[in-house]
Amino acid sequence: MGSTGPVTPAAGESPGRGPGGTPAAPGASSAGTALTAVAVAAARAPVTARARRELLFCLVAAALELAVLAVPFALLGLLLAVQLLMRGTRPASQASAPSAHPAGAALYLGVLLVIVLLVVFLAPRFGRGLGTVHRYLAARLLGQPVAGPAPARRGPGALRRLAAMPRDGPGWRAVAYPLVKLPILVAEVYAVFFAAVGLVNLTYPFWWRLFRNHPPGVRLQPVPVLTPFGSFDVATFAGTFAAFAAGAAMVLAAPWVARGAAAADVWLMRGMLGPGRLARRVADLEQTRALAVEDSAALLRRLERDLHDGAQIRLATLAMNLGMAREKLPADADPDVRELVDAAHQGAKDALVELRNLARGIHPPALDNGLADALATLAAGSAAPVELTTSLPRRPAPAIETIAYFCVAELLANAAKHSHANRVAVELTEQEAALVLRVSDDGVGGADPARGSGLSGLAQRVRTVDGRMQVVSPPGGPTQVTVTLPMHA
Repeated sequence: MGSTGPVTPAAGESPGRGPGGTPAAPGASSAGTALTAVAVAAARAPVTARARRELLFCLVAAALELAVLAVPFALLGLLLAVQLLMRGTRPASQASAPSAHPAGAALYLGVLLVIVLLVVFLAPRFGRGLGTVHRYLAARLLGQPVAGPAPARRGPGALRRLAAMPRDGPGWRAVAYPLVKLPILVAEVYAVFFAAVGLVNLTYPFWWRLFRNHPPGVRLQPVPVLTPFGSFDVATFAGTFAAFAAGAAMVLAAPWVARGAAAADVWLMRGMLGPGRLARRVADLEQTRALAVEDSAALLRRLERDLHDGAQIRLATLAMNLGMAREKLPADADPDVRELVDAAHQGAKDALVELRNLARGIHPPALDNGLADALATLAAGSAAPVELTTSLPRRPAPAIETIAYFCVAELLANAAKHSHANRVAVELTEQEAALVLRVSDDGVGGADPARGSGLSGLAQRVRTVDGRMQVVSPPGGPTQVTVTLPMHA
């Protein structure tokens, strides 16, 4: 008793062998462990938070789907009611001729036309709203966010917006989604059925003696028990344990059916309620381009800081040392030496100026305080008087600020060099989530991006972030250049 020493094989056995020395089945322990893990997972599945969310998703999605599928039947019922109303108001001699009553036929065709127009023009918008609700359910209950499609294109004017409704491809895909989803709907209904009816079946042994306590001579009808494969009757208390077993099996199976149905529904949502393949590709390319533009802007800022903190300081120190060396030269120093020191000093100063201009061209330090302050610095240094107006509630991305800054710098230089303007107006505003920059002058006009003057380079730079540049410059002036940029690359 109480011995804890090593266990030795029994007589006729050896380590790793079964009774009688036969080899043990390979992998028997691992198979048993796997089966135990599966059994534990199946037993725990009904009580996990994930299972509850998936069952709730199946319940809400199935109810919403059934309500949507009831709409076509309601429209057909309306047509049938109109037809029955027409037959009821006809004379007895015309009751067998559906088209013999002109007023009734006109009413029927009018109702049919209204229904067709409503379906053609309003169904895409209804489908988009339905898709939004389904995507919200997937994100809220399943933790599976589904990207929405691109917004519907609406041209200016009520007629153009109305004409664009029937051509809404994502809206029609959302309308077709409930029809394509019918097999998944069956699985979702089955999942809810398993959970609800299974819980009811579990209660049979607990209430049987409370409601079936009749006198010995009375014979009651058996109680039906519903299962996915049909129903069976229970007439005795012993039979309630069969109902309990069926309920337990249904409750254990419900989370797995719900999980499969929810996964299939999310997969279908991504294909029909999300952006199309081309739209996803365009979105990926836009994101890649934005990252490339932002990385390039960050690299340029880092390069400007390195030049400012490194090479510029070294050149400034060299110029100062050469200046002090020139002052300390004796009056009777060799003229050639003095000339070499003067040339080196002047070369260091020229190199410092060129390096500062280069660093300013890479990333202006004035942009660190915001685009409005940077444009004020440009306006103060312009050859022509500049009237600056800025109204920018939020700050654009650094890459957008850099492009806008260099656009204003180039346009101010063009106004002073080519337009001979006496006054330049710069207006910076945010309109409809876009940065709008207008530069106008009272010069001679005639600016044409096709003929150079730096405008073609500006247009190309603006297009790299999906911006637009519009030039209005008739001969004799005035000139107005409008640059529209997104707030983010």
